[in-house]
Amino acid sequence: MQEFDAIRPYSDEETGTAINNLVRDPEFLDMIGRFKSPTLAKWAPAMLRVWVKRWLASHFGGITRIDDLQARLSGYVGELVDHTTTRVTHSGLDNLDKQTAYLFISNHRDIVFDPMVVNYLLFANGFNTTRIAIGDNLLANRVFAEMMRLNKSFVVRRSMTSPREMRDAYIMLSAFINHSIENNESIWIAQREGRAKDGLDFTDPAIVKMFYMSQKKSGLDFGEAMNRLHIVPVSIAYEYDPCDMDKARELETRSRTGKYIKAEGEDTNQIMRGLTGFKGHVHVHFGAPIADAENTPKELAARIDREMHANYHLHTSNLVAYQQRGIHPDSHASRDSVSDAVVTAEAWSAAEIEAAEAEMERRLDACDPAIRPYLLDMYANPVVTALEAHNGNGSTDTPTEHP
Repeated sequence: MQEFDAIRPYSDEETGTAINNLVRDPEFLDMIGRFKSPTLAKWAPAMLRVWVKRWLASHFGGITRIDDLQARLSGYVGELVDHTTTRVTHSGLDNLDKQTAYLFISNHRDIVFDPMVVNYLLFANGFNTTRIAIGDNLLANRVFAEMMRLNKSFVVRRSMTSPREMRDAYIMLSAFINHSIENNESIWIAQREGRAKDGLDFTDPAIVKMFYMSQKKSGLDFGEAMNRLHIVPVSIAYEYDPCDMDKARELETRSRTGKYIKAEGEDTNQIMRGLTGFKGHVHVHFGAPIADAENTPKELAARIDREMHANYHLHTSNLVAYQQRGIHPDSHASRDSVSDAVVTAEAWSAAEIEAAEAEMERRLDACDPAIRPYLLDMYANPVVTALEAHNGNGSTDTPTEHP
């Protein structure tokens, strides 16, 4: 895969060296130390660094294959999921073949947890994990970049300035994705650049067009090339977003000033908040693979959106926000009630709705008044898109709770 060296994840041959380099890296040791023991990291960082180095060497020092690393990490990922969610459920995996590679196109709410929970569920249910698309903005943190390349991540280059550079980068990315699927390596990629901070999950047709760029000369038409990728729309639904206030603040700032400038280290801080913050119930729906793709990127993107929206698991937090935002004059108007046409994965009890109302009020009270409408919108908008999808078509599977 030399032609993909600029963007590809680490290979098995590079794994041992990369792990050993991280185990000796003070910045990485400090990051793990803050995660494992915030108190010691503050008062005895040098001592904690020594302990973390020994712990890492004993648990990961002999690993030389990516699959072995992921198997070793699976237990720690499971602990993280257990400690930050009330439960994780899934639906649709019975649509997939464990021997087939898929292009998972997912909505995007959290920088790291989105692909993590997808791979967590795939691994736990006997599927191969995916290669993960990450934006080159995340490579500013050297240690994080090394960790992600070890975790089967590849780079989506967005920082080019010239049209020629952009075209060449997209052709390489397209070729890498197609090469991966042809070699039975699944891919996870977000449906758009950046997280959907407003709760509106819509696929960028330019991303779908990119999948085809390296295949134009093959003689395949667009639909046939897309069918070979085995595209699977994925809907990830968080009951609560650990970064909701940060997102609402960014949206309000953009609306008021026309721009938003990230503070130094903001991405890293939100990665950690997204990983360690409370999410409540998380549900992931895996759609049926698309075998009869539309003939244009715009039409295929619209189909992916309908699948995502129709199968998005609505939580009580979504219902409460949808009903409450009408009383906030700067929010979009909401209907008085949610239509029975919205098929949810579970019924809402009066106690659950009351608890969600209290939690939403707590979050709103913690916000500056100016950002409250934006916070309500990000929870309410999935109800709007679900209603629109169900008015046309769509159905959901009964969820399976992961043990």
